Amino acid sequence: MGTLKIIETGIEGLFVIEPKVFSDARGHFFESYNKEKFFALGIRYEFVQDNQSLSNAGVVRGLHFQRPPHAQGKLVRVVKGAVLDVAVDIRKGSPTYGKFFAHELTEENFNLMWIPPGFAHGFKTLRDNTLFQYKCTDTYHPETEGAIRWNDPDIGIDWGIENPILSAKDQTAPFFKDFDSPFIYGENC
Repeated sequence: MGTLKIIETGIEGLFVIEPKVFSDARGHFFESYNKEKFFALGIRYEFVQDNQSLSNAGVVRGLHFQRPPHAQGKLVRVVKGAVLDVAVDIRKGSPTYGKFFAHELTEENFNLMWIPPGFAHGFKTLRDNTLFQYKCTDTYHPETEGAIRWNDPDIGIDWGIENPILSAKDQTAPFFKDFDSPFIYGENC
């Protein structure tokens, strides 16, 4: 692609994107999204909503998803600060069902992560005043939102934190063993 490098995650459809960054004495420039280039990578979705969150160090948000018919793919990145970004495959029948991938997204590495529909997503903020951006393939529909417990023992994510700052919803999200995924590998995601 010339200006984009793909970093494989070991989970089909999920990958990290490293853009080409042009730096000089003035600062830097890079394309955080280019429809033509992303379509060539296989991300053939229209983005219809952009979100941004601000969090301090020690916050964990997730693991969130939206059910069909409003399942969301997300292209995520850090504008300022740093996060440990995590995606969990929740596509029934997938060879990596219940497996996760984690990657640090920072303002210094400029990496983006593509999280297709059929994944639960979350992150831990590593620095105060971290700005996190999401490009989403569907708008927010509260009636279709879902979550899995951030520290689920069956998934086994090492967040590197014992007592994160959590929302009330994330504190009581269901465990993976009690979760009936609406996503079917190869069908609705």
